[in-house]
Amino acid sequence: MRQFITAYTLIDGFKCMVNGRLLFYQENILTFADFIKALYKQEQVNYPKFYKMDALGKLGFIASELLLRNKDIKSYPPELTGVVLSNSSSSLDTDIAHNETIRNREHYFPSPSVFVYTLPNIVIGEICIRNGIKGENAFLVSESFNSELIAGYVTDLFSRELVKGCLCGWIEVLGNRCEAFLAWVENQADVAETKPGPFNPVPFDAEHLKLLKNQNDR
Repeated sequence: MRQFITAYTLIDGFKCMVNGRLLFYQENILTFADFIKALYKQEQVNYPKFYKMDALGKLGFIASELLLRNKDIKSYPPELTGVVLSNSSSSLDTDIAHNETIRNREHYFPSPSVFVYTLPNIVIGEICIRNGIKGENAFLVSESFNSELIAGYVTDLFSRELVKGCLCGWIEVLGNRCEAFLAWVENQADVAETKPGPFNPVPFDAEHLKLLKNQNDR
């Protein structure tokens, strides 16, 4: 059975698009912290734990929140929904912050609230807790966005019937550089049963992942 991408979110250069529609962009924003806070407030998201997350967690949370808020993922059993994400720097942004707390022996004061985010898959945990996802998950690290790797991994999960719905894509934060591309993938039979939405589903494969992520380059 074929799979289709039925929704996606793209964040790049402090600009946010959902299903091809520009949702947020302000030219005067210069830092990731200001951008993610402004986007959170504009979309009136109510999740106090957001402010405790690291940068990668905040980006992944917001990107998934905007993507999934119009998707009925609870129609699937929680154990049959999954998350597969990737990036190139792992949790380096938080690792650097953690290193700052321990490198000076005279002022050695590691922060547990920082240390807990020194694994890239913590962002998956944040997304799963928020959305009640209890199925397969993985965080892959590659030098650059590898649509073949993501498509192959997720397709295998579907072929083995380990998932019926899967959130997948790329999420990168390092300093003020941020980039996120998330897609929601479903089986063709389930797509046929849903009402038409603002985005026409496209086949889930490496080529369509690449086209959607790179649409700003065209």
